[in-house]
Amino acid sequence: MRSRADTIAPYLTREQGKPLPEAKGEVMACADVIDWFTEEARRSYGRVIPARADGIYQLVVKEPVGPVAAFTPWNFPINQVVRKLSIALAAGCSIIVKAAEETPASPAELIRCFADAGVPAGVINLVYGVPAEISEYLIPHPIIKKMSFTGSTAVGKQHAALAGRHMKRVTMELGGHAPAIVFDDADVETASRLLAGAKFRNAGQVCVSPTRFLIQEKVYEQFVDSFVGHANAPRVGDGMETSTTMGPMANPRRIAAMEMFIGDATRKGATVRTGGNRIGNKGNFFEPTVITDVPKDARVMHEEPFGPLAVIAPFSGFDEVVTEANRLPYGLASHAYTRSAKTANAIAAALESGMISINHHGLALPEVPFGGVKDSGYGSEGGLEAIEGYLNTKFVTQAGL
Repeated sequence: MRSRADTIAPYLTREQGKPLPEAKGEVMACADVIDWFTEEARRSYGRVIPARADGIYQLVVKEPVGPVAAFTPWNFPINQVVRKLSIALAAGCSIIVKAAEETPASPAELIRCFADAGVPAGVINLVYGVPAEISEYLIPHPIIKKMSFTGSTAVGKQHAALAGRHMKRVTMELGGHAPAIVFDDADVETASRLLAGAKFRNAGQVCVSPTRFLIQEKVYEQFVDSFVGHANAPRVGDGMETSTTMGPMANPRRIAAMEMFIGDATRKGATVRTGGNRIGNKGNFFEPTVITDVPKDARVMHEEPFGPLAVIAPFSGFDEVVTEANRLPYGLASHAYTRSAKTANAIAAALESGMISINHHGLALPEVPFGGVKDSGYGSEGGLEAIEGYLNTKFVTQAGL
C-alpha cells in the first residue's frame, strides 16, 4: 500500500472527490491499520483458569468466528474496508467485502495489494451490485458467521435484524450527529480553528465530524466570528488540483440534502453567516456553510447533515448542554473544549458517546477503540477491542485419567 500510494490516491480522488493529499493520507493510514492488526494476530491470547481440584486444567481458547460478510460506505472507501479486512485476517477469518458501487476502484486496488502480497485465493473476496440483493443473500447464508456494517442507522438496523434472525455475530458502525461543545473558559481561537478543520475535512462527509456546535453564551459571538473566518478559508475545487483544500461532495444527493437543511433552518429563524450555496452548475461543489441560532425544531438539529454545514447554537450552563448533547438517539463521537480539568472530566463522564475527544481531535487511530453506542451501533473497529468481535471463546476443561 505504501509503495503504491501515489498510484492509488488519484483513483480515490476521482471517484470520491477528496483532495489528493487527503486521498494519499487515507492510503497511508490504511497501511498503518494493516500494521496494527498484523500485530494483533500475535496477541489473541487465551488464558488458564486455576482449577478448584487437583489434576484439572481449565483453558480459554480463542478461535476465528468463520467467514465474514463486510459492507462498507463511499466516504472513506479504502479506510472502511481495510479495518474490517485486516481484523478478519488477523483473527483467521476469510471475508467477502461488499464495497460501495460509487467508489469501486480504490477498494479494488487495496485488495489487489493483498493478492499481490500472497494472500491465498478465496480468502479475500470483493463484490459489487445491488446492495439489498447482496445483503439479503449473504447475511442469512449458512457459510457466513459474522457480519460487519458501516453506514446509515436505518440500513444498519435492517441488517442487524436480519443477522439476529440467523444468530450471526455483528459489528455495527452507524450514523452520528456529533456535538462539539465549547465552554467559556476554552481557548476560543484554537477551538474554532481545530473544529473548522475537522468539520470541513472530506467536505464534511465524515461520520465523526462535529455537526452540532454548542457554544457557551459568554464566548458565543467570539467563536462564531472566528469560526466563520476559518470556514471562508478552504479553496473548493477539483481534488486533483494542488491548490484545492476542499473537494466536491460525493454525489448529487448531498447537494439536495444541504439545500433542504439550510432552507428548513432559515425558515425557522436560523441565520446563514457564510456560504449556503452550490458552486456552479457542474459537479457537486458546495460552499463551506455556517448557520447560527439554529432552533431545536430544525431538521438539521435532528438529522446528520453529512456535508460542509456547521450549525451553531448557544447554551448557558453545564446541565443544559449535556441534555442537548444527549438528546438524540445517536452516540458515535463527541467533542469538547475547556481549560478546566474538572469540566473536562465531568463532560467526559456525562456524554452518551462511544468516543469523546477533548481539546484536540484524536479519534480513529488504529490502536484506539472506534465505535458508538445507542443508535450509532456497537462493537469496535479499532484498538484491541476490535478483534474480539471476530473470535469465538471456547472453554476447555480437562481432567487427568
